[in-house]
Amino acid sequence: MKTLEIIGYKRANLGKKEAKALRADGNVPCVLYGGKEQVHFSAPMILFRELVYTQEAHFVNLNIEGTEYQAILQDTQFHPVSEVLLHADFLMLFEGKKIKMDIPVHFVGQSPGVSKGGALIKKRRVLHVLALPKDMPEHIDVDLGKLDFGRAIKVSEVATENFEILDTQQASIAVVEMPRALRGKDDEEGEEEKVEGAEDAEAEGAES
Repeated sequence: MKTLEIIGYKRANLGKKEAKALRADGNVPCVLYGGKEQVHFSAPMILFRELVYTQEAHFVNLNIEGTEYQAILQDTQFHPVSEVLLHADFLMLFEGKKIKMDIPVHFVGQSPGVSKGGALIKKRRVLHVLALPKDMPEHIDVDLGKLDFGRAIKVSEVATENFEILDTQQASIAVVEMPRALRGKDDEEGEEEKVEGAEDAEAEGAES
């Protein structure tokens, strides 16, 4: 998995007033958890672009005033209107200790149902994964090659290698929705078959 670098500076004061001033200067208030003590720091907002707005999972090398920590982005808070990043929580990594991460799903291949005019409905865009840091995938490929009408790709069908998916095994990741026009056609054909069957039965009764 790719590692991104974030350079941070320790925060002397932790009040709301200082946090507001940091954001006004283009910085993000942050906290690093998982060690003996929490580390409160700030980092330039521009450094979060590749980390937050991405379809891949990443490790983070935090350089806080010369002290380096290996971590993952654990949680973020955004402004409800402007969507500006307001706060970030990081979790420290330790070799040999498993971690949990939300890993993006990449859909690959062509769905037969989509080829017939159906709409791909993505039920899950991330999967909750437990693994050692060295085994954590950047993303998880989900093959659409067998996804036809009336089928769903379940979590249990996803291949795993040295990691565990914590989502419910029977949960759907993707389905193909049949267009209304095709559903109507199937209904009409079904009604025609019923009528033809009734007519055949009447004819047989008349002959007897």
